[in-house]
Amino acid sequence: MEQVVVAREVSVRYGRSHSPQVKRVTTHIDRGVTALVGKNGAGKSTLIKAMVGLVRPEEGELTVLGVDVSQRRLEPTHYTRIGYLPQDFGYVASFTTREFVEYGAWLKCVPARSIKSAVEAALDVVGLTAAARTKMRKLSGGMRRRAGIAQALVHDPELLILDEPTTGLDPEQRVRFRELIRDLATERAVLLSSHLIEDVRALANHILILDEGQLRFDGTVDELERRGSEFRSGDSPLERGYLAVLADA
Repeated sequence: MEQVVVAREVSVRYGRSHSPQVKRVTTHIDRGVTALVGKNGAGKSTLIKAMVGLVRPEEGELTVLGVDVSQRRLEPTHYTRIGYLPQDFGYVASFTTREFVEYGAWLKCVPARSIKSAVEAALDVVGLTAAARTKMRKLSGGMRRRAGIAQALVHDPELLILDEPTTGLDPEQRVRFRELIRDLATERAVLLSSHLIEDVRALANHILILDEGQLRFDGTVDELERRGSEFRSGDSPLERGYLAVLADA
């Protein structure tokens, strides 16, 4: 099976920083759910920005859906294969939920004849059909986050990237979110970032841990839990594994 993302010795500098926020990362992402985990400031968002073409790596090779994004500017058609929800996404407060998702469909070049059905399908997937006419400003934080996911997937992308998608969700909303991601990952690759290791426990079949821009762990949930078998801190095997990885860095 073709790997969806391949990174070889990738370093990325973002903004005015004197040193790269991502340092010589080598990994790959396949279909299913991959979790990118690390503390705030670990470099997660910077690596994601490189994957979606917002910043170009200064070193290494980064291939996304068969295209080397480290060497050349992406063609518009490539963006239609990727769905991206940043941690903080903008919206027009007076837009209805349907209008917000329609705008995303237009940006991603969904054919005009297909926009209506694509929007209805995306709203249905995230459970917002009943809120289609509700103004974005009147949605709860969790519903607004789901609207963002609907916009990110309205064009049926092959790769869906969600940056800190559980921010602002209460426990019940997190459960519904996990169910949604499991459904979405049956047909595409999903990369989600989080600074909370337990957020990905029931979702990810592949975990990447970034710390100070460096990849400290690349493996499965079971492998990470084994790393923490003798580590005393942490409230769960996975959390102990995560803390053991950071302690060994």
